Amino acid sequence: MSVMDGFDAKWGSPEGYILGVTAQIWEGRDIASLHGNYHPEIPVRHPGGISIGNQAVIAATMATLAEFPDRTLLGEDVIWSEFAGGGFLSSHRILSTATHTGDGAYGAATGRKLTYRVIADCAARDDIIYDEWLVRDSGAIIRQMGWEAKTYAAQQIEREGGPERAARPFSPAIDRAGLYTGTGNTHAAGQRYADTLGRIMGAGFATIPADYDRAVQLELPGGITGHGHPDADHFWMGLRAAFPNATFAIHHQIGRDDLGLPDRAALRWSLTGKHEGWGAFGTPSGAEVHIMGISHAEFGPRGIRREFVLFDETMVWKQVLLKTG
Repeated sequence: MSVMDGFDAKWGSPEGYILGVTAQIWEGRDIASLHGNYHPEIPVRHPGGISIGNQAVIAATMATLAEFPDRTLLGEDVIWSEFAGGGFLSSHRILSTATHTGDGAYGAATGRKLTYRVIADCAARDDIIYDEWLVRDSGAIIRQMGWEAKTYAAQQIEREGGPERAARPFSPAIDRAGLYTGTGNTHAAGQRYADTLGRIMGAGFATIPADYDRAVQLELPGGITGHGHPDADHFWMGLRAAFPNATFAIHHQIGRDDLGLPDRAALRWSLTGKHEGWGAFGTPSGAEVHIMGISHAEFGPRGIRREFVLFDETMVWKQVLLKTG
């Protein structure tokens, strides 16, 4: 049985399907194809909340293109695993370019040119995407607009009617069970990366010089690029210190070793608990926070040589500010 059973033969592979469907929708402007490519009741979870159904995806796509009409989606990698129930889950890392030439969610058109990443975990079967987890680097967008993530989050709360009325970011309490129940695969590269993050989140920061290449390239939330062990330590220490007692969980884990590519891993994870430490998010507030994270790693002969980490800083700040007012 092939992983592509039930898919149109033109796609050829999971990578071909994910890259092809994405280009068809966005650059090809075939937004109507979402009626066929996305399940009518698909849950799409993102740090800002959850939407249900392909009509919500269509509306969001049109709104984005009205605000950023020249948006391109450059597929950097598709890390996928088979699902025992048929089909696959892909973790699709996208580098987007766009110009803010339309009014919309980010305010009046500014003409600013943007570059930012998105990672979408999509479950697909029988030529239909039926479950999705999406993390956009909103912090990178905000910075390139000339703002700060905390300020933007405060303004968003105000626009939505204040702390009592503002939309709540995603948390497990509002999740809806989808049709995909897989947790990835058992490939050694995925387990290797999961072990590294597990040790870091357990305050084992000494694992960074042991597990990361000394020349590691880091692509981090906020559109920040770092290099070397000190930058890796600074990033992960700042996150964990802000939520020192929060629960770290890995929800999906993939490893792959495809021909012509380095061993790679994709993890979808969360950090859930109180903001009760000094770190990347300022004065401890006691706010209950849920962080939805997705990260990719590429391995070389001396450990992790490239790491891509995404979570939405603005939604973390929103949860903090909803607590503090």
